[in-house]
Amino acid sequence: MASTDDELVPTVDLAPLESDDPSERARVASAVAAACETSGFLQVVGHGIPESTIAAMRAASDEFFALPLDRKLLVRPAHPGINRGYAARGTEALSYSLGIEAPSPDLFEAFNIGLDPVPDDEFYRKDPHDFFAPNVWPADVPSLRPALLDYFDSAVRVALGLTDVFALALGLTEGWFRPYVERSTLTLRVNHYERRHDDDAPRSGQMRMGAHSDYGIVTVLYSDPVPGLEILGPDGAWHGVIPRTGALLVNLGDLTARWTNDRWRSTLHRVVPPPESQPGPAKRRSVALFFDGNYDAVVSCLPTCMGPDRPARYPPVLAGEHLFAKVMGPRSFEPTRGLETAGERLRAARS
Repeated sequence: MASTDDELVPTVDLAPLESDDPSERARVASAVAAACETSGFLQVVGHGIPESTIAAMRAASDEFFALPLDRKLLVRPAHPGINRGYAARGTEALSYSLGIEAPSPDLFEAFNIGLDPVPDDEFYRKDPHDFFAPNVWPADVPSLRPALLDYFDSAVRVALGLTDVFALALGLTEGWFRPYVERSTLTLRVNHYERRHDDDAPRSGQMRMGAHSDYGIVTVLYSDPVPGLEILGPDGAWHGVIPRTGALLVNLGDLTARWTNDRWRSTLHRVVPPPESQPGPAKRRSVALFFDGNYDAVVSCLPTCMGPDRPARYPPVLAGEHLFAKVMGPRSFEPTRGLETAGERLRAARS
C-alpha cells in the first residue's frame, strides 16, 4: 500500500494543546501554519476521539448503507437544498461547485446530519437556507443516531480547537474566530463508495467524487486507510493520500482561503475509482465534519494577511450565502458562479 508523502501532508500531534505552556501551543500552531501554507492538508494525532467512538460510527454506517435502496430512499431530504438524510449515488457532481461541468455524476452515496436537537431560539428559526433542518433518521438502523451523534460531538470539538490554533498561527488573539463559528452551520457527511460485482465501468472522466475544494472553514475527515483520495499539490500534480492508523485528516475550506487572502490553501481534492486492473468489489468509507461558520458571519480579508503589496483578492462574503451557492451547484448540475477560489487550479491541472 502506498504511503502519504509526509512533506505534502504532515502529521501534527494535537495533544500539546492541552498543556498550560504557551510555547507548546505555539509549536503546534507553527506546524499547522506550515501545512496550511503549502498543501492545505495535514493529518492529526492526539485528537482525543476514542477508537470506540470511531468503531461504533463505522459499524452503524455500514449497517445503513447495506440496506436496500428503497429503504434508504425513505430518509431523503424534502428538497436538494436540505443537507440532511440520504443522498443516492449519481445525484451530485462536485466539480460543479468550482464552476466546471462534470462529464458524469459522481459515484458515491452519503448520509448527512447536523445539530441534534436544534436549539430553540430566534437565530436558528431565522435560518434562511434550511441549514438547521431537523435530522431524518432511518427506523431500520436504531444504532445510527447515537453512533453518529457521539462522533459528531467529538469532531466538532476537534474543529473548534483547530480554529483557536489557526488564530495563533495567523497572529490573531486566541479565540479570534469564535464569534464567527459559535453557531456554525455544521454538517457531518458519511460518504460510502462501493464498486459491486455487477456495476458498469465508470464513464470516461467519471470520479467517485469529483475534484472540488471544501466550502467552509475547516474539515475534519475520518477516512479508511485505502487508496482513492487524491489532492492537487503545489506542483500541479495529483498525489494519493492514505491516513496513518489513528490519524484524522484536516483540510481547509474556501472561507479560510478568502480570510487569509490565499496565504493558506483551500486545496483541490477528489476520489478516484479503483483501477480496472484490479476487478471485483471495492469499498471505501469517509466521514467529513464540515465546520462552516455562522450563516450571518461576514468573511473578509484578515488584517494580518494583507498590506500595500498584498491587497485583498476577494470581496467580503456572507458565510451562509457562500455555502448555499456551493452546495446547490453540484446538486442542480449547474456551475456555481462568482465564488471561485480554486477552479483555475483545476483547469490548469486538466491542461
